[in-house]
Amino acid sequence: MSSQSHSARQRLIQAALELFTAQGVSGTTTRQIAEKAEVNEVTLFRHFGNKHGLLLAVLEESAAFKNLGESLVSRAIPPGNVYQALKDYASESLHALEQVPEFVRSVVGEADQYPAENRRALGRGLTEANRYVAEYLATVIEQGHLNTYLPAEKLASLLNGMLLGYAVIEFTSEFHELWEDRDDFLENLVQLFLQGAMSPVVETSQYSSSLTVINSSIREVADLPASLVHQILQQARKLGVQDYALAYVLFAGGLSVREVAGLERSHQFYDSQGHFLQIANNTGFRQVPVNQWIMGIRYGSYTNNPLTKWLKSRKDNQPAMFIHESGSPMSESQIDVHWHMWTQRLLTPEGQPPAIIQTQQTWRVEMLMRGMSLENLSILTGCDRTQLQPYAKRAREKAALEQATRLDQKPG
Repeated sequence: MSSQSHSARQRLIQAALELFTAQGVSGTTTRQIAEKAEVNEVTLFRHFGNKHGLLLAVLEESAAFKNLGESLVSRAIPPGNVYQALKDYASESLHALEQVPEFVRSVVGEADQYPAENRRALGRGLTEANRYVAEYLATVIEQGHLNTYLPAEKLASLLNGMLLGYAVIEFTSEFHELWEDRDDFLENLVQLFLQGAMSPVVETSQYSSSLTVINSSIREVADLPASLVHQILQQARKLGVQDYALAYVLFAGGLSVREVAGLERSHQFYDSQGHFLQIANNTGFRQVPVNQWIMGIRYGSYTNNPLTKWLKSRKDNQPAMFIHESGSPMSESQIDVHWHMWTQRLLTPEGQPPAIIQTQQTWRVEMLMRGMSLENLSILTGCDRTQLQPYAKRAREKAALEQATRLDQKPG
């Protein structure tokens, strides 16, 4: 095979991979592939026979699955915290699948139309990706000093099967009520593995605190006291203008880590009357206020606060609101790293390290304490009233304690 012919073959495989990913297999024609590869259709038919022959070459020669597995593992190096290791891997996996929804739909909906050799190649590709994940989980298990009821290979198969199942359901159906949202699915998936498939040989403080946070986030609200919130904000301030702005948004906007990671500079707007963020959701955008008052202390004004100062100091062209030192958008796992830097040696009243999920819980309780109705909080958060009931219960508890304290300060 001449180098020119070899080059045409590789261009066709790459063009097919890109088009299959963008618009699915059935939605892609051989003419489109040939045009993108800058060859004629006759060349495509000479090399591969038909579109399914080209798909087979994509599955076998593009190393798409191998690269996916390697990429996921390299972007989710296990930290010392087992909970966070599993959460990071699952989140990164879903993010990768969410970039290729049309390809996933094609594989699910059209697989019965593929020749047997294509289906075998697809199976080999999934097995190859699974091998990398098994290696990753083996490292997590070793670093976390865990006992497991299944070998790493089986755990990887189960974990990947659940993640792929989530993607299939999300990409092929709407208006289901199987889980509240992506974060709800991830939290319950990680909890299932930590409590059902793995157990600690020696319960380290990190594992114990993470498990406590998982349980509290599901069963009850664990908001942070005002003094601790202000300590965290001051610790963040010492680390720089971006850290201060990031901590400010977490406590002043009540956003999830995923929502913060998805913010862009264009998503914020303000005037003398208010400061707002636009958060992307399934139906478009919802608006959330950025509070200038946090737990009784004012952090600037609507037009001059930690976030506006950070954005005004920027000299780069990156559209992301928060950026990694490499210049790329800050990821969820990188935000969590910053959180751990701010909260070093700090403990909650329960004696546990503060968890980043508690920023959102604290904001929601504070809004209800200030007098916001459950209906309006539902509009701002995108959650229904049932989901917000634990926050209403916690706000009532805090209001009762505050009233009892005030009464105790009055003479009988």
